[in-house]
Amino acid sequence: MDKIIKVTLGLFVIILVLFVSVVSYTAYVNMSYRNSLTGTYEYNCTITTNTVLSNVTLFLPVPADMTGNSPVISQISRQQVTGVPEDWTLTLFDTGKSTLLEVSAPRIGQNTSSESTQTTSITFEVNASSQTLIDTRLPFENAAVFRPVQDINTVACPAGDASTGGTQECSEYLTSTYADYTAAPSASVSISASLEATNSWTIFAPEFNGYKNRIDVLMHGDNHGWVTTKGWLESGIGAYDAPMTTS
Repeated sequence: MDKIIKVTLGLFVIILVLFVSVVSYTAYVNMSYRNSLTGTYEYNCTITTNTVLSNVTLFLPVPADMTGNSPVISQISRQQVTGVPEDWTLTLFDTGKSTLLEVSAPRIGQNTSSESTQTTSITFEVNASSQTLIDTRLPFENAAVFRPVQDINTVACPAGDASTGGTQECSEYLTSTYADYTAAPSASVSISASLEATNSWTIFAPEFNGYKNRIDVLMHGDNHGWVTTKGWLESGIGAYDAPMTTS
């Protein structure tokens, strides 16, 4: 009987130790994840021209969720934007369905001789943090992207991105930008904007997940209206084995 009691007590102690170890490990993992979790958005826009553009007004899509909330509007409204020339004016414009950034400038580009061209490229950037976990799996539905979103098609992801882990999904779609300016018939003007959204944390080693969103448009000569613009999205980049959290 004493032997049975000793074996039972021994098993109980082993089970108790294992239980405490599992609880302690789970608590450590969750605490490390929550304490180190950060979300970031990196937004930039590049405008390139091979000649002078005069009386420029642009309406550019700003990344926003389906309700119109944008993670970068606070920085833009406080003029916390790097790379903006002194004679440019940036103004946020809410259409009710999407958020646009109005860019006004008396001119963009440099004068050139008739036999040569000089390319001007200007990039402005905004960095913002997120107070909540970013949904990097379903950004179309639950996070900020360049909107409006139309005619979504699934496409193959870049081969090199497989090394980042995760189960990437890539899509192409159409959106719109507005450009009003005067220029020579030979003018070539491109607008490219990108957003990278990332969750990062450290438990035993640094980990992350994220998505990338980009729009591109190319115009020639004068332009005085809306232009159909190509959009591209890659979601599900990185690791998704972190603890679940609702905060």
